[in-house]
Amino acid sequence: MSTLVLVLITGAGLGALYFLVASGLSLIYGLMHVLNFAHGAFLTLGAFIGWEVARRLDTATWSTFFVSILVGGAVGAAFAALTELALIRPLYERHIEQVLVTVGLAFAAVALYQGIWGSDPIYIDSPPWMLQTTDVLGALVPNTYWVLMLAATALLASLVIFLRFTRYGTIIRAGVENRWMVTALGIDVRRAFTVVFAIGGSAAGVGGVLAGHYTGYVSAYLGSSLLIFAFIITVIGGLGSLTGAAIASVLVAVLQQFANYYLGGTGDIIVVVLLAVVLLARPAGLLGRAS
Repeated sequence: MSTLVLVLITGAGLGALYFLVASGLSLIYGLMHVLNFAHGAFLTLGAFIGWEVARRLDTATWSTFFVSILVGGAVGAAFAALTELALIRPLYERHIEQVLVTVGLAFAAVALYQGIWGSDPIYIDSPPWMLQTTDVLGALVPNTYWVLMLAATALLASLVIFLRFTRYGTIIRAGVENRWMVTALGIDVRRAFTVVFAIGGSAAGVGGVLAGHYTGYVSAYLGSSLLIFAFIITVIGGLGSLTGAAIASVLVAVLQQFANYYLGGTGDIIVVVLLAVVLLARPAGLLGRAS
């Protein structure tokens, strides 16, 4: 019983991490129809800058942890906004060029990170509580998973509130439906789309800092490895659906954990099989809309 509980909770926690990465990807595609292959670069930069902040404060306390998250999110937002302004904005409705540019940026970013921080993993310190465990029905669950689940829940709630109940969220959704009509009303839709990119980058930056604490290290390839699962989750959940991404994140992570524990470490294979099944049975994804 305790093993089943442990697998379920750690799967949910891993799913929370996947959602932190996939949410920005899904948001950017859903509102702007841009497949951003450089999303992992935002995450990695946030992780590195978060580590740099924590290293300079030289303490493994909660205050340092929260400051590193805030700075990592801000850096991810700034990098994403700059990417949208310089590379994506001139290429709207030119999807092949967008893919090529973002793929090129992703490779260039990895090389830049290696040049600055090296190729080897850099191990980081977490607040002592995060290194401890909590007993749940006999299962000793690492406390890091609770932090991940809390962060993912807060992110999903914040995005839903922003898009549905704020003036800027209304402008963004209207601009997606009819960009030219909103522009004719005197509203700068381009600025709204930059905000969307910044929000997605901020989510990636926060996810990068938390991914570093989850894995125990940061490296130039941290974002690249997580981006693969983020794309799988975005497709399974339905391109552009935040709720679908949340459901798919938990589904993928729990199945992955179960397969790794009970089926001899075949979690990644099971995830690929799930992707194939969803694409064959429901090409638009779990909550996606057929075009």
